[in-house]
Amino acid sequence: MTVHTLTGLVLGDFKERIRRPVYAVILLSAVGLGYLATPARETQWVIMNIGSYRGLYNSAYIGMATALAGALWLALGGFYVVRDSVGRDRDLGVGELLAATPLRTVVYFAGKFLGSVLVLASMLGVLIVTALVVQLARGESTAVDPVALVMPFVLIALPMVMLTAAAALIFETVPLLRGGLGNITWFFVWLVIVLVGQAPQTPFGGMGVHPVVMSMRADMAAHGIENDGQEFSLGLTYLDRPLKIFEWGGFDLTAGFVLDRLVLVVAAVLMALLPALWFGRFDPAKGVAKVSSPSDVPSEAAVPVPLPGLTRPRSLMSLPKTEVRTTRTTARLVAGEVRILLRGIPRWWWLGALAISFSVLLLTFLSPAGLTASSAISAAWIWPILIWSRLGTQRHENGVETLMAAYPATGHRLFAEWAAGVVLTALAGAAPLASAVITSGTASVGIWVAAVLFVPSLALALGVLSRTHRLFQVVYLVLWYVAVNGVSFLDYMGLHREGGPSFVLVSALAAALLGVVFLVGLARRDVRV
Repeated sequence: MTVHTLTGLVLGDFKERIRRPVYAVILLSAVGLGYLATPARETQWVIMNIGSYRGLYNSAYIGMATALAGALWLALGGFYVVRDSVGRDRDLGVGELLAATPLRTVVYFAGKFLGSVLVLASMLGVLIVTALVVQLARGESTAVDPVALVMPFVLIALPMVMLTAAAALIFETVPLLRGGLGNITWFFVWLVIVLVGQAPQTPFGGMGVHPVVMSMRADMAAHGIENDGQEFSLGLTYLDRPLKIFEWGGFDLTAGFVLDRLVLVVAAVLMALLPALWFGRFDPAKGVAKVSSPSDVPSEAAVPVPLPGLTRPRSLMSLPKTEVRTTRTTARLVAGEVRILLRGIPRWWWLGALAISFSVLLLTFLSPAGLTASSAISAAWIWPILIWSRLGTQRHENGVETLMAAYPATGHRLFAEWAAGVVLTALAGAAPLASAVITSGTASVGIWVAAVLFVPSLALALGVLSRTHRLFQVVYLVLWYVAVNGVSFLDYMGLHREGGPSFVLVSALAAALLGVVFLVGLARRDVRV
């Protein structure tokens, strides 16, 4: 009976998740990353290299590069796909039904964990096919070695996604990490995992990268290639010139390496079952659900009872067809959307925003060149992320989307919601604007205006498409991080004075995203009609 119940939980969770738009987005992103992991010979964008060298595109190297790239991305993006399994049961009321059954809490978490692992493992399966197709397409080596191709996914990528699934369960059962703050926290936890996991002395081998690098260096030395000073790099990097090629025969497994990977798998299982120690199983007595008061239950006398022989007029069975009258309500509608967007923001958030703005201005005056103020400016552009992520999602997540569908002017309402996001962005970016004018003059105003239009457009587009705040949070975090770390052509914030995108380009992208919002909104309205 336990095995049957566990199987039902796993399959039900898996089928429900793969139908979501965010699953398709993360999957397509993973496939794209797998393709970028093995770029064409003349390409200068690479994901994995040792100094100025890369391996010949055989099964061993392509499998390893794709598996490492997939492990990196799925440890980040996959977390946001699987992290609401418990919360969804709570929101839909399924948890209260499960609390009334003899289902053990350990079995419940085992089902949630295995369901999440199955979701992420299905993405790894697609990446394996992608690696095979890329190897044949590149044509540097058409001899396919299935073991060498699949082995990195099983021993390196799979333990990483299992740890990700376990971490998602822990985050869901800790109240402080259950919401958007947990989403932001995981991004920085992921950064630490990536940086520390590649170090030689990481416990249990970390990500398993160091033995692979040592194997590649040994093959380079065997081919007479001097590899002193040739640093290993894992991550999207732009090089001055295309990479040279050496042939890597693959990684020789050792008992110690396999044991380290098994220890990570066991650690992931124990982490996934750990919340059973404090989880209340949706018990109302433990504060998970609210017990209705007597006044919440309608009395018997309050329920209208039809009199015998009295029928309801047919004209009252449908909504009255009244004429729609349009008035000048744009300003009031935008003001209402601003109040909705800013509703419930705690006092500490406003204090933090003021502190960041003060730091931007202070550092700007202390350093007229504006160099030391860049960190404070970047903080100003990430601080409102949890509020931006509300755009396009609140109607669905609060269950009022059907009610709002009765609003006659869908485009008008979407424009007002976008305008509210623009107002918030302009307020958050006021100090960076003052800093830019002081250091660079009025020439920097254009890119600031473009950023103020772009960020809410991106948030609203991703919110309308996915109907969840998590997609924008992960996409914007990655975009912000790469811009802060010197990828100038993505620097929508204007941190780098040269090589950044133009005002016209960023504004055009904002307009395109806003166009997607209107197209999707109008299409959904027509479908409902």
